[in-house]
Amino acid sequence: MKKSFISALTTALVVGAASTTFAAANPFSDVPADHWAYDAVSQLAADGVIEGYGDTTFQGNKNITRYEMAQMIARAMAKQDVSAADKAMIDKLAAEFADELNHLGVRVANLEKNADHVKWTGMGRYTYASDRKDGASRANKDEFLLRLEPKAAVNDNWTVNARLEASVDLSDDTNASDVTLKRVWAQGDYKNFSLKFGKFASKVNNTLIFDNPFSGVGVTFGNKLKANVEAGRIGADEIKSDYKAFGKAASYQGLGLSTQVGSLGLNAGYYHADWNVKSADDDDANIWFLGGNYAFDKSTSLGLQYAKADNDENASKKAQDKAYEAVLNYKGAQKANQGSWGAWAAYRYLGDTAVLKPTYDAISHGYRGWEVGMNYTVFKNILATLRYGDNKQLRDDTTKDKILFGRVEFFF
Repeated sequence: MKKSFISALTTALVVGAASTTFAAANPFSDVPADHWAYDAVSQLAADGVIEGYGDTTFQGNKNITRYEMAQMIARAMAKQDVSAADKAMIDKLAAEFADELNHLGVRVANLEKNADHVKWTGMGRYTYASDRKDGASRANKDEFLLRLEPKAAVNDNWTVNARLEASVDLSDDTNASDVTLKRVWAQGDYKNFSLKFGKFASKVNNTLIFDNPFSGVGVTFGNKLKANVEAGRIGADEIKSDYKAFGKAASYQGLGLSTQVGSLGLNAGYYHADWNVKSADDDDANIWFLGGNYAFDKSTSLGLQYAKADNDENASKKAQDKAYEAVLNYKGAQKANQGSWGAWAAYRYLGDTAVLKPTYDAISHGYRGWEVGMNYTVFKNILATLRYGDNKQLRDDTTKDKILFGRVEFFF
């Protein structure tokens, strides 16, 4: 059954990837000569559907703007007597260049939905990390991960979404994983209201406290004041703190509130997870948090977060029932903008009972310390990130841990 499932998924990936379309945010960016649209437009020109530029020629093998390409497509859409194959090709092009066509006043909403019911995005990600902890051998990570994320339109409001992953340990080529379905959920989006159910990422506080998925239901609503309400179960594999020792899934409820007042963003909320272990005194987590982010200008911002749990470890010299961070950000790399970059410096204190699974790669849970990092868009859709963390363990306040983390992501 498992092999059949994986085989079916792999087949779907190959077929789906071949028909992927992506919308562009910038209507005046160049269309590279090796873009699939060139072949499609060339075929339409050969069939006499597209006449090219105003001088009736099609200037192949050169970069043109998406806006120019959209003008050609708009003329093709006006043609009535075209073959079924050319009509399908025009519809696919219309979905790709929907934003530009809308600028031209050509309505393509229905075409965009019908041209490709399933859209695929994803990335290939290479990660190298070196964990250098006092009194322990150096632990290195050398991994390449493939992530595929299909999104299927059901109707005007509902989609079905998924995440599939496979990875390989490059230090041991025999340690390759099968394609795994990591997340799957249905989502309905309405004005000021969104509903999800399935297995998906928590949005209550997905940085300081919990960055992994849970199984259940999530509702987001509101305009100026937004609320995220979640309920379900968190699997034992999704927890990376002392709570993981319970070895079983936990029932979960979460509430998050956020608002933006000028340059100041504010958020607050609450997590509850219960493992229902009768033999354990502290078999649940009750964590509340609050935070804010202030933008000094378009480039620089300061973020602060604080979380507090209702239980602690008496044997610890430093309190494990709290977590907090201060992060100074400057700019930030944009994957679609080659040459863009960003840098940050942060101090983080991650008490084990105050976090379920934080998102950080250079500061470990149960530790406190500094992190510095930067990211840079090497080429369009190729993002490089480097982090360095200098940690000290909270249990004894003496064990040091230095983490060097590097990653290159290839988005598609």
